Amino acid sequence: MAQELVKVENLSKDYGQIKAVKNISFVAEEGEIIALLGPNGAGKSTLMNMIAGYLSPTEGDIFVCGKNIKDYPLWGKEHIGFLPEGSPLYADLTVRQFLNYMAELRGVSKKKVKQAIELANIENVCEQKVETLSKGYQRRVGFAQSVLDDLPILMLDEPTDGLDPNQKKHIRNLITKMGKMKTIIISTHLLDEAESVCNRIIMIKKGKIVADGSLKKILSKSKSKTLEEAFFKLAGDEGEKA
Repeated sequence: MAQELVKVENLSKDYGQIKAVKNISFVAEEGEIIALLGPNGAGKSTLMNMIAGYLSPTEGDIFVCGKNIKDYPLWGKEHIGFLPEGSPLYADLTVRQFLNYMAELRGVSKKKVKQAIELANIENVCEQKVETLSKGYQRRVGFAQSVLDDLPILMLDEPTDGLDPNQKKHIRNLITKMGKMKTIIISTHLLDEAESVCNRIIMIKKGKIVADGSLKKILSKSKSKTLEEAFFKLAGDEGEKA
């Protein structure tokens, strides 16, 4: 029986009058690759930041590997590799210096740094300063930092944003491969990414789940022939800033 690694119960996040996330509940099991699919501003990043422990919910509970992170604030960070939106990096360090620094902070060996560099396919830019890299390479450096610890849960917020087609293919293949051994949650507004990489789709509109299941289940629910058709029926093209 698959192990529940992430459990979200009645989760909400308010910013004053703005309801960014509205009473969301779901369970993510080991071996699942889940797409949080929705238009820009649907609440995907807000949801991921709460699960990762970087943002406090207004209401609800988050369980990571069996523990409520409300009671164990560092537990999520110790079990989740996270690539946040925008790839926050230290611009004045070289790629290698940045990854070595992150590894030292987390007590990760230099061997793991080497593996992360190889996984992200960034060997050719290791001695360059982060600030000199293209957006695509910065995203890949961010990806390398998220897999440094080889943790059981991996969350990637728009993981292929800014990547060229070859880079996208490489990262998507990696996600597919790693998904056999981890729980992976990605946020995306790219329909082909959700369809080709993920075995489960959670569709979000204006902070609410409007569909949850396999591609086949979502097509059946929406009486659609394609994910694009289902997306516009269920999630539309509107979103609130979140």
